[in-house]
Amino acid sequence: MADMSPLFRRSAAKSPQDRLVTLIGKPDCHLCDDAQIVVGKVCAEVGVPWELKDITQDPQLHDQYWEQIPVVLIDGAQHTFWRVDENRLRKALTE
Repeated sequence: MADMSPLFRRSAAKSPQDRLVTLIGKPDCHLCDDAQIVVGKVCAEVGVPWELKDITQDPQLHDQYWEQIPVVLIDGAQHTFWRVDENRLRKALTE
């Protein structure tokens, strides 16, 4: 029987449909528009759902991210801000 202690157990990779990319931005933001194109493209390619959140509609998001938008979260953890690198995002979602 294999040793299943935490030191030897590998965490199972999440399947694409179990992941979530969140793009946090605001209207009339050219960097946000650019990020939306990249996030939409990469998520479609790898089959990961994504959502768009508007800091002008959420005071908590505004307070937390207003100097960094656009911000990309993967499964709730910050992945990047300002500029979204297509290859880096794809790698983060497929590893």
